[in-house]
Formats: sequence, C-alpha cells, structure tokens
Amino acid sequence: MANPKAGGRRARFRARGPEAPGHERAHAAGADLTPVVGGNLRRLRMRRGLSLEKLSRISGVSRAMLGQIELGQSTPTVNVLWKISTALEVPFSALITDRPSTSFHVMRRDQAKRLTSSDGSFTSRALFPFDEPRRVEFYELRLSPGGSENADAHPPGTIENLVVSHGNVEIEVGGAVHSLGTGDALVFEADVPHLYRNPSSADAVMYLVMTYAETVG
Repeated sequence: MANPKAGGRRARFRARGPEAPGHERAHAAGADLTPVVGGNLRRLRMRRGLSLEKLSRISGVSRAMLGQIELGQSTPTVNVLWKISTALEVPFSALITDRPSTSFHVMRRDQAKRLTSSDGSFTSRALFPFDEPRRVEFYELRLSPGGSENADAHPPGTIENLVVSHGNVEIEVGGAVHSLGTGDALVFEADVPHLYRNPSSADAVMYLVMTYAETVG
C-alpha cells in the first residue's frame, strides 16, 4: 500500500528535524498520531516479547529511534513504520490507529487520519474500523499529477485489489507495468515491492482492498 499504502497501505513518519531528500513524512489530519504510534509500538513489541535491542536488529531501525517513538518524542517516517510493521508482522495500520470499542463506526471525512507524502502528491485514508481482528482492510488513495509512491513488500500472501475511481494510474509489480483508467481494476500479490504512478495531468483517486493471508489486528 502504498503502505497505503501509506502501503496496508502504503505503503512512509519521521523523527522531527531536517528531512532527508526522497523521504516522506506522514501527517495526521484531525489528530496527532505521535502518541498513538508510540503506544501501539510498545503494546505490540511487548506482546511479542521483544526488547528494543531485538526489535532494532530485526527491523533495521536504531534502538534510540524506537525508544523515542515509544516515548512520543519522535514521529517516524512512513518508511520507518513499514520496517517496524514488517518486523512485528503486523499491518501498517496496526501502528497508526486507535481501537474504538463501539458497535458501529462513523468515520467523518474531516476527522480522518491521512498519510501524506512529503511533497503532498500521495495520500492514503483508512476506510475501516480497527476494533477487532480482521483479514481485510479498505483504503482511499489519492495521487497528484506526475506523482508516484513506492510501496514495500507486505507480509507473504497479501493481496491488493485496486480500482481507479477517477483518473489514470500505472501500477508496477515485479517489473511489469499495468496502465489503468477510470473504472479499471487490478488484483495482484503485494508481497513484493510495487509502485503507484500518475502519468496524467489530473488527480487520480483509487480505492484499495488489502487481504492478508492471516488474521491481523
């Protein structure tokens, strides 16, 4: 997901400070994700019995950065979150969302949490609640003219089903490029790196269903 994909999907939050070229920062609309990410990271790490040192080794993220994230002192890049979620074997969304406990969920557009690339060309919005175990996630993706989004590989067996509701996009998977227009859909195995690209002069809007091989959340 464009890990959402800002993506599952896609599917990149970063420690505050100068931003390295090519890195993307995730911004929350209507809520600060920093304490949410910190709390989720600690809960998921402890659930798996991992020390900060062990998680650092398997994720490639420094122990200092992991500690700062857990304490709510740093907001990681989306790329860092992908590394952590992969190491913890959880979907990207497990790190960025609260877990409401209601029998229904109204997700207001103006209160949604969105992941946005540093240049603003790519946004991902979750369209599903996170209060119970699940195998399916639903996202709205938006890509500006000329924009692109590189998505890391998701857990083995992950399937993405994407439909273009407006505009034109190119999806590159395994070296093959698939050109899609309004109304076109693509289903592919997303356990390999993949790329979303908007080659046109108009915004593109896509809806993405991610299906995991095992229950998550």
